[in-house]
Amino acid sequence: MTNRIPQRFYVLLAGFFSQLLCLGVARFAYTPLLPLMQQQQVLNDASGGYLAAVNYLGYMAGALLAASLTNLRLKDSLYRLGLILAVLSTLGMALTTNVWLWSLWRFIAGLSSAGSMLIASGLIMHWLLSHKQRAELGIHFAGLGFGIALSALLVELMVALQLDWRAQWQYFALFGVLLAIPAWRWLPRPAVVVLSTHNSAADTPPAKRFIRLMLASYFCAGYGYVISATFIVTIVERMPGLSGSGNNSFIILGLAAAPAVMLWDLIARKTGYLKAIMLALLAQSVAILLPLWFSSLTVVLLSAALFGATFVGVVSLVLTMAGRLYPSKPAKLMGKMTLAYGSAQVIAPALTGYLAETTGHYAIGLYLAAGFVALGALLIAVLIATDNTAQRLDQLS
Repeated sequence: MTNRIPQRFYVLLAGFFSQLLCLGVARFAYTPLLPLMQQQQVLNDASGGYLAAVNYLGYMAGALLAASLTNLRLKDSLYRLGLILAVLSTLGMALTTNVWLWSLWRFIAGLSSAGSMLIASGLIMHWLLSHKQRAELGIHFAGLGFGIALSALLVELMVALQLDWRAQWQYFALFGVLLAIPAWRWLPRPAVVVLSTHNSAADTPPAKRFIRLMLASYFCAGYGYVISATFIVTIVERMPGLSGSGNNSFIILGLAAAPAVMLWDLIARKTGYLKAIMLALLAQSVAILLPLWFSSLTVVLLSAALFGATFVGVVSLVLTMAGRLYPSKPAKLMGKMTLAYGSAQVIAPALTGYLAETTGHYAIGLYLAAGFVALGALLIAVLIATDNTAQRLDQLS
């Protein structure tokens, strides 16, 4: 490490590159590549949806694993294994047309994305707190937004070069190897950090009521997230005069998400973590409603940008909060929160798809999503008014 750049930035950038690889490439490249694979008749709507579900099951399995781990060295080993699996699962998509083998690769990709989102978050948070650094994960989570935008931009570029779906997966795998290098090298192994008892941060567990309400609020946030993240391209494509703009909205969503994580870190410094989460949820509910109220391209792109800026802010703030409360085992609460967030993502798409098929439009599904997110904000407001954990959170380093 060079003396001119503090080591904390290398540690955070390791997380950033792991997000680019495990989420941007291994997980989210599938979204812009799916239409191409359907056009080239290797997938249909049913099999495409099935593979998306399997990918999410892999992520859920990874979240359960992360929540059960306590050994730092084991977490570090699994983090590095996740980087390898992200590359292999991406390459594997190019090597077959068998949907069952694709299912295996999408499941493994989901596992790797949990490693970057949860295990890496916990390792980085532990390093920051152990070295008396500000406990913020903005740079780490910025990789999620950049990964979304980057995957869509790369697909657009490779389509312009007339590369087929198989070649695109191969190039994504090659790009993944490059991303894995800094993600591997710049995150110190836990054994190299020597801690004294004085420097070790103590856990400050909140009351069970706080955990229950936070889990309920995060469930609501997950419901709102998955509706827009899953259907935004389809919704935009079906709007009058906006055909062909769906992928642009996905790019804007990712680009807005990337710097917004650090902005929410700054907001949290001023308002406190719970108030920042509440504000992000309220803004996210507005973002979901905007396409229902206005049908212009400008407003739709604004909605995508606001949604990207807020959903990733909520994720970053909640997981950072979990790390502050449990610095010795941050992935444990992070895993539980992710399971609450994720369980909504099992229910919401199926219900929204059914409503859209029955009514012929997505309006009811979007109103439900916005309502759930607003309810999540209300639950946070109840916590702010009735629980002293908010004050304790803002006093933790």
